Amino acid sequence: MFDNVMKAQEARPDCLLGMLLDTKGPEIRTGLLKNKEVHLKEGSKLKFVTDYDYLGDESCIACSYKKLPQSVTKGNIILIADGSVSCKVLETYDDHVITEVLNTATIGEKKNMNLPNVKVDLPIISEKDKDDILNFAIPMGCNFIAASFIQSAEDVRTIRNLLGTRGRHIKIIPKIENVEGIINFDKILAESDGIMIARGDLGMEISSEKVFLAQKLMISKCNLQGKPIITATQMLESMTKNPRPTRAEVTDVANAVLDGTDCVMLSGETAGGKFPVEAVTIMSKICMEAEACIDHKLLYQSLVNAIKTPISIQEAVARSAVETAQSIDASVIITLTETGYTPRLIAKYKPRCAIIGITQSDSVIKCLNIHRGVTCVKVKMISSTDDVIKHAIEVAKKRNIIKVGDNAICIYGIKEVAGSTNSMKVIPIE
Repeated sequence: MFDNVMKAQEARPDCLLGMLLDTKGPEIRTGLLKNKEVHLKEGSKLKFVTDYDYLGDESCIACSYKKLPQSVTKGNIILIADGSVSCKVLETYDDHVITEVLNTATIGEKKNMNLPNVKVDLPIISEKDKDDILNFAIPMGCNFIAASFIQSAEDVRTIRNLLGTRGRHIKIIPKIENVEGIINFDKILAESDGIMIARGDLGMEISSEKVFLAQKLMISKCNLQGKPIITATQMLESMTKNPRPTRAEVTDVANAVLDGTDCVMLSGETAGGKFPVEAVTIMSKICMEAEACIDHKLLYQSLVNAIKTPISIQEAVARSAVETAQSIDASVIITLTETGYTPRLIAKYKPRCAIIGITQSDSVIKCLNIHRGVTCVKVKMISSTDDVIKHAIEVAKKRNIIKVGDNAICIYGIKEVAGSTNSMKVIPIE
């Protein structure tokens, strides 16, 4: 996988790719089976045992979660294999649980299990996760960690402490996929660098008809904080087997963009689907079409009205740049940045025009990839503000972002040090 990323990077030297590590998290799985799969019939009894070495059959299956009998109660629902099988808890004992199968289905070995409305007592970071983070993510230069099943702000702090100084450049993106994550969302967001809506597991933990509401709520809150949000799972699911998406899937992707998501993510469609390139191409087209329909002036005003004041000097300059860009119909906002902070502030106000961040840092460029509307230009050395801005304008011309007759807005710091952004000027393109 890593070699493929490097090859893709070499093929597109002007596009630095960010890498995201998805942790395993506190997952629960069924065990091995005597005959590799079992056929479960509606109305039959099914026992779950906590001895994970047990070879299962139609009447009894092993579960990896040792505290299952202590966590569930009579009436709770256990979902298996992405919800393809539902079981209702009838009785609980010290080392096993008796359930009733609610629908007929055939399942294989080591399938995922979900316990809706049940607080799972498992460590947020498994030993495998620790190994993946310390011995892969950090040394290989990953830029993001998608932290699975985050339930509290303390979970985020645990991961940040694990990263330590060696991994301080890595951004933490909690995956919200259960009720606890939604209940504690505001505190989780405050500790995080962004959010991922993992709709697959979330749709099994809460009622399916409420997933859209949770999605809209989380996107809105992230937008107000200026933190990137990724909408994921089953966006073009049919394209794992078919060359074209369903109309419902197209609408789903478009609505996520209209809601304000920064990123949309493919998973099974590209990881194991038959049409991975086509899925990426179609998703890109949908995103561009949806974004063209947004009333950016109305969106900007709604954000200004909702964001609490006072704001910092840097944010005030960024906000003014967006408002000026709207007033003069500028094609681009250019900013010098050492940390990526200023481009993030501009992106927070969702301008119609492009945002170009000028930086010397590969890491900053890769981390800005997930912010809506931001592209970057790498420079070897920032000699003077004027020279760097001229260089950025030439790059923007080559990329067809701007043309002669357009206006560009530049924001920068007079002191030319990190955190000093306090000035703005308009440059007519000649």
